[in-house]
Amino acid sequence: MLFSITLLPSIIVAYLYHDGGLTTFITVMMVLFSLGLLLWYPVHNYVQELKVRDGFFIVVMFWTILGFMGAIPFYLGPSIVISPTDAIFESFSGLTTTGATVLTGLDHLPHSFLWYRQQLQWMGGLGIIVLAVAILPMLGIGGMQLYKAETPGPVKDAKLAPRISETAKALWYIYLGLTLACALGYRWAGMPWFDALAHSLSTVAIGGFSTHDASLGYFNNPQVEAIAILFMYLAGINFALHFTAWRHLSLSPYRLDPEARTYTLLLLGATFVVTAYLYFNQVYPTWGEALRFGAFQTVSIATTTGFATADFAHWPAFVPMFLIMLSFIGASAGSTGGGMKVIRVLLIWKQGVREIRQLLHPNAILTVRLNGKAVPPRVINAVWGFFSLYVISVGTLTLILMALGLDQVTAFSAVAAMLNNLGPGLGQVAANFQQVSDPVKWVLTFTMLLGRLEIFTLLVLFTPAFWRR
Repeated sequence: MLFSITLLPSIIVAYLYHDGGLTTFITVMMVLFSLGLLLWYPVHNYVQELKVRDGFFIVVMFWTILGFMGAIPFYLGPSIVISPTDAIFESFSGLTTTGATVLTGLDHLPHSFLWYRQQLQWMGGLGIIVLAVAILPMLGIGGMQLYKAETPGPVKDAKLAPRISETAKALWYIYLGLTLACALGYRWAGMPWFDALAHSLSTVAIGGFSTHDASLGYFNNPQVEAIAILFMYLAGINFALHFTAWRHLSLSPYRLDPEARTYTLLLLGATFVVTAYLYFNQVYPTWGEALRFGAFQTVSIATTTGFATADFAHWPAFVPMFLIMLSFIGASAGSTGGGMKVIRVLLIWKQGVREIRQLLHPNAILTVRLNGKAVPPRVINAVWGFFSLYVISVGTLTLILMALGLDQVTAFSAVAAMLNNLGPGLGQVAANFQQVSDPVKWVLTFTMLLGRLEIFTLLVLFTPAFWRR
């Protein structure tokens, strides 16, 4: 029912632009609201505290069902000729903030459908689940279980406020504030209002959908690109840090946080490498151009946003592969970005250093420390478990796609793009995913969901122990 109400902005856009989408969105809203009402009303008086396993199940069903429901407007849209598989792929790509698309001719699509795509990403980034966590306690249902099951990152017990509903509201306000600031920045840089608002939704969601086939390259505007870099960077930081910095009106939380420092240094170092490589290989004749395009594409791919201002897939082979590998690290935990998360990679690095030191000093008691505090062994074990499953997932899914007919580069980059919620790939999927077969699209749709729910949350449902009473 809540999801159906979120179609109202698309209805308003369709009415303002007279683009033919009005009937479609009104019909879909009424159907979804009625279906939700039929499911909710018979049990609306039933109250029971959620358990942890309930949280896992609800979150997975939440994303899965809304992914399928979100495909209906794409399929029924009068100006979009699309198969059910493509509609479902596009919807899941939006809600999981992946940003891979099967649509072309975006410049000529109705404004209401373009807005709907952008809004899907915005809700998927942080909106839907935070809204649900804030509202569920009002209905007498505990929200912390959902928060733990969905929140990205290795440490999930920290709350910003005493009550989970207050935590959700705090995250919601920060998310909304960043979105509005981003929209104003785009408008100041010269974007039309519609494009500014639409792109702000996918920028803060680290989604990458655009209203133009050429993505942000359509505007060919250095100011627009600078605004995008700034807000992609901010959206890739742990939102708990934003909350703490706002509450104390201080930048110290960013400076003192080891993950934020590593994230920033990683982006700066990668930007330098890409810029230097582009310049010395004469892809761009001046340092200024190499920096402009190299910095944008590095931040876009490393934060798993997926915007483009250049066809990076055709740069010298080292650069696109380097950027794809960066996407495996991704953004910070507690952000809307994908990938393994910077904090996990940092802990794996520290654990590797610890093991080397242990070889040199076998009798010493050495611990992994983060910001001066010892990291509990259970967290290290969880990180290594996640990393192992991530590597196994990449290998297995790549082989499946190769068995379905894709070449090695396309298969690997497609899995990386979906599992890291990145969007653009290499080879046959460098531009879009329209040309790949339906079985490949279904595998990739599952991979998007696997990446968005950080593997454990989804795979736990496939274990026999989960279903035992």
